[in-house]
Amino acid sequence: MKRIAGIFLIALFGGVVSLGLYMAIEKKHWSVNTRPEGIPIQQVSYNPSAAFNQPDFEAAAAVSIHAVVHIKSEFRKKSLVYDDFFEFFNFGGRPQPREYSTPYTAMGSGVIVSQDGYIVTNNHVVQEATEVTITLNDKRVYKATIIGTDPSTDLALIKIDEQDLPFLTYGNSDAVKIGEWVLAVGNPFNLTSTVTAGIVSAKAREIKILGSQGAIESFIQTDAAVNSGNSGGALVNTHGELIGINAAIASGTGYYTGYSFAIPVNIVKKVVYDFMKFGKIQRAYLGVFYREINDQFAKEKGFSDLRGIYVDDVVAGGAADLAGVKSGDVIIRIDNSQVNGKGEVNELIYQKNPGDKVLLVVNREGKEIELALTMQSEDSKVIAEKGNKIIIYGATFEPLNDNEKTRLQIDYGFKITSLGSGKLKSAGIMNGFILLSVDRKLMRTTRDLKESLTNRQGGVLLEGMYPNGLRAYYGIGL
Repeated sequence: MKRIAGIFLIALFGGVVSLGLYMAIEKKHWSVNTRPEGIPIQQVSYNPSAAFNQPDFEAAAAVSIHAVVHIKSEFRKKSLVYDDFFEFFNFGGRPQPREYSTPYTAMGSGVIVSQDGYIVTNNHVVQEATEVTITLNDKRVYKATIIGTDPSTDLALIKIDEQDLPFLTYGNSDAVKIGEWVLAVGNPFNLTSTVTAGIVSAKAREIKILGSQGAIESFIQTDAAVNSGNSGGALVNTHGELIGINAAIASGTGYYTGYSFAIPVNIVKKVVYDFMKFGKIQRAYLGVFYREINDQFAKEKGFSDLRGIYVDDVVAGGAADLAGVKSGDVIIRIDNSQVNGKGEVNELIYQKNPGDKVLLVVNREGKEIELALTMQSEDSKVIAEKGNKIIIYGATFEPLNDNEKTRLQIDYGFKITSLGSGKLKSAGIMNGFILLSVDRKLMRTTRDLKESLTNRQGGVLLEGMYPNGLRAYYGIGL
């Protein structure tokens, strides 16, 4: 028995020694022959939290929900101005205006931007409302006063009589990056203080929903879920800063299906400042007709670069003309911001006031040229002529055609075919107005029109009619 035990121990010892030698040889073999030369062996540790490293929205949400309010607006007439984009907007068309025998109630959101009660919302939430009621996140209720509305940006400023209110600080929408996390805060479906998260999907989107001549569309596109009632609510970054006002969704049903659009906060700041300081929007005027450059247009013009905005024409006497901008130039930068689309140009120019200095960089025949210009007021006495069209004070005039002259039984006059912001629109003139005389002088030629509206001072009387035969008279100051 002792002999057998001794043999077993000797065999076990030999096996252990053999196994150790084998492992040593294999380790040496792997380190020399398997691992590529020069690549060190690295130890990798697993950190469970690193795999789920998501942004923390708690602080931003906590700040935002107290500065976003619920808005209830009452209307006697629901006009095209109040197409609640979150309820009705789709890319296929718009509803017709309706009138109500009893007040129509609509819901939306707003953002407190000062401790003394100034609130930003969408124009379509409050314009033409007979009463606006504000409910804070802590359930306090106030009646609001409409300070100003701006259909061209779909923004409005309202105010409640209160102090020491929580408010959101402005961010910088120019610094917003595609892919950046954002929060949408509002009151969808009348559910107060709702927060959703998403990313910035695109910037400077022009989706042609505002409709008015001179509309400023340069939306921030996001996939944060918004729905009916989010109109006028906040789009904030992860720092809790306001970077946009939610305005619309892309939907065929009226419900959120993936994309929503917000008005950049840099435009919001301009609207708030103008309403608080001047009581109205101060629109700056560049004075160019421009178009985007696509691949086909670039080939037609022989451009090797698709960057910039092509200048089709320059308004005589306008800011760009006085600065030396020429037809055929390509604007590639405005104040060091590169521009490639109309939305970007609109957003940058809208932030300016009349009298502001702007630096343009244009590409002229392959050479970059810097041009300094001074922005003009939209009401400046500038004239643009394109074919048989004449643009004065934001209104585009065209001579009557033969059919119109026969039907209306007149042989002179100029019809307004589009109407932007300016003296004429401010006087109450509507699109389609046919100008027949200025201070009793008949408008027979383009020279009559230009001299009567630009070489005059003081008040003048405009007489004319609309295509339905209705006569109209307007007094304006030039």
